Amino acid sequence: MTVQSGESLAHRAFRSMRGIPSGRDAIRMMQRMGMETKTIEDVREVTIRTGDRRLVIDAPTVMSIVMQGQTIFQIAGGTIREESSAETAPPIPEGDVEIVAQQAEVSIEEARKALEASAGDLAQAIVSLKKKV
Repeated sequence: MTVQSGESLAHRAFRSMRGIPSGRDAIRMMQRMGMETKTIEDVREVTIRTGDRRLVIDAPTVMSIVMQGQTIFQIAGGTIREESSAETAPPIPEGDVEIVAQQAEVSIEEARKALEASAGDLAQAIVSLKKKV
């Protein structure tokens, strides 16, 4: 019996006792179940954004698993760092500001504030300004 790199004989025996397939057996079983696995090469970082923070995983190993039409991404390893999610809002284009000011019949400054409050959504900014008038 040959031992795979990084796997001790005791660990292999433990896995076989518990009925957990390893190596080629696991791959064959997944293929029979209709699972398709693929390693995504050259991944530099994975970012997970929540409402108030960002988790950044540098140099992870990423696999995609397709099963019954659903794609699952498995992320392993890498260095995890947490960042605050206090992002700066993207700049509002002047053309958008002018459109909102024209449609809502308000000043450029009021239109800009409404666009910033609506995260750049023109329709929402116009409606909110028209409600004020």
